[in-house]
Order: sequence, then C-alpha cells, then structure tokens
Amino acid sequence: MQEFLVNRMFEVSALCTGLSVFCFLMTIHLLHGMVEDEDRSFMDPIPPLMRPIWPLVRIIAHFFVQFLPYEYLESTEDKLQKTGVSYMVTAEQFIGLRILSAIFFLVLSLYMDVALPVNIPPVVHILAPFLGFLFPTLWLRDTRRKRELAVVRAMPVYLDFITMAVEAGLNLQGGLAQAMEKAPPGPLRNEFGIVLRDLRSGLSRADSLRRMAERLDIPEVTSFVTSMIQAERMGSSLAAVLRVQAEQRRNERFTRAEKVAMEAPVKLVFPLIVFIFPVTFVVLGFPIVMKFMAEGTL
Repeated sequence: MQEFLVNRMFEVSALCTGLSVFCFLMTIHLLHGMVEDEDRSFMDPIPPLMRPIWPLVRIIAHFFVQFLPYEYLESTEDKLQKTGVSYMVTAEQFIGLRILSAIFFLVLSLYMDVALPVNIPPVVHILAPFLGFLFPTLWLRDTRRKRELAVVRAMPVYLDFITMAVEAGLNLQGGLAQAMEKAPPGPLRNEFGIVLRDLRSGLSRADSLRRMAERLDIPEVTSFVTSMIQAERMGSSLAAVLRVQAEQRRNERFTRAEKVAMEAPVKLVFPLIVFIFPVTFVVLGFPIVMKFMAEGTL
C-alpha cells in the first residue's frame, strides 16, 4: 500500500511538473507573440548560445525595461557603442539580458541548495541575483578591452593603406574604401565603414571622423582624428599627416610590446615561487633523503 501511494505521488508530481512547464512555455509563446517583430537587417547575428533565451530577453525588454529612466537607458547605450555590442543588441535588450541573468543565478543557487548534500548559506541566495545582474557588465567590460586592443593593433596597417592610396591620388574617402578592401577584417574596419556611410550621406569629413572618435573613445584614435581635422582646417597635406600618424602608431605599438615584455618577469615571480621552486626542491632533495634513509641516518 505504501509503495502504491509513493508511485501515485510520483506520477502526480511528474504530471504537475509537466503541466507547469507546458503552461510556462505557452505563456512565453503568447507574450512573445505580443512583441513586435524585430528587424535585424542591419545588425549582427545573435550568438548561438544566446538564441534559446532570446525570446525571454525580448519579452523582458518589451514589458519591463521600457519603464526605466531614460538617462539609464542612454548611459547603457553609450556603453554598448563603445564596445561594439550595439550592433547586436539594443540598450533595452541588454538590460533584459541582465535581468534574465539575475533570475538564472538565483534559480541556480536554489537548485544547488536542493541538489547538493551540503547546506548553502542564505547569503548565497541573496548575493546570487546581484552577481547575475553584474555578469553581463563584466562580459561587456572584457569585450571592450579586447576591442580596444584589436583597434590599436590594426590601426598602423589601415593607416599605411590609406596613406598609399592618398599618395597615389585618391581622396580620403577613396583611401578608406581601399583600406577596407585590402586590410584585414576587425572592429576598426567596421568603424571606417560607418565613416564612409556618414560621408556618403552628406556628413562632413570632420564630423564623420569626430563621431568615430566618440564611439571608440580610444586615445590613439582621438589623436588621429584630431590631426586629420587640424590638417583639413589648415590646408596641410593629408598624405604627410597620415604617414606621420602611421609611424607614430607603429612606434607606440612597439613601445607597448616592449612594456609587456618587461612586465613578464615580474608576473612570473609568483608562479615561480609557488609552483616551480617547490617542485625543484622536491626533485633535488628526494635522492638525498632516500640516500640518508638507506644509510640509516634518518
């Protein structure tokens, strides 16, 4: 009798779980149908890992994030532009992703509390949503760091191509087009593509370059844009300015590489002391200890 009741309870719980999952999926489907279709013709594709949760992100962004203050949305959009993620998600969608990440971390902590034999302190459940809410921001910061490094590394190559094109008789717009065609792909290529699009739409050269400097917010790019704008105002040769900028960016890259190389020995001190030295002492001291033990000294 007891076994029968246990089986019936298990079946009822499984049925309730299935119905709950079905209702949840139907609710998500209905809410997703109320969200307007998204036009991603001019945006980057969603990463594969984010596609399964993308309907939830859009639902949160549509029904909840729109009530947030405009200043907060504007600051988030500015951060997305500086990292290049604005081509993939909007500010509302990124905040929706942060909220969904907070919920996921909370559910994960509760599941670990049930699944693991060890009792998890309640403070973990309190901190889990905050950590989940901050996790996309940490990812965004890391993405910005990688993007800045890629731009700085590729800048001398692009400036060399633009310099050769301008010296061959093309204007700056033609030089940018040639650089985008010949140089390797990367975030700098995307930014120069936006500059070309702004130029073709009727925006002045100075305003187009200044907008690129504001989007990237990198000192090397800001210096290049300032030099180009000053050369245009004073009537200087663009080819000479471009050649000087390319040489300066190349020297800065070599200086940065030398600095990283000089920092390597300092960074190796900790693993050397903690991991390498003890192993070396064990390898050298083991035969000596074994010899003493064989002779009966120890």
